[in-house]
Amino acid sequence: MEQTPIKLGEGGRIVIPSEFRKALGIKVGDELLLHLEKGKMILMTRTQAIEYVQEQLAGYAVDGRILSEELIAERKEQSDHD
Repeated sequence: MEQTPIKLGEGGRIVIPSEFRKALGIKVGDELLLHLEKGKMILMTRTQAIEYVQEQLAGYAVDGRILSEELIAERKEQSDHD
């Protein structure tokens, strides 16, 4: 299930095949995030996007602070208030 061909429909719409949706645990109406990276289109769930950012920030420290941990704490606090 690593790749499957899909077609671009009216208005730029794509259909994510059911086996991919099931594997990702996404349902109709779920919010996904889309971005371009090095000429590639990347579609992620919000959880995947947060994990991606954490991976990108891992290892960076400023004055003994671990920025990825601060980001996690900020996101958690924001989600608790929503």
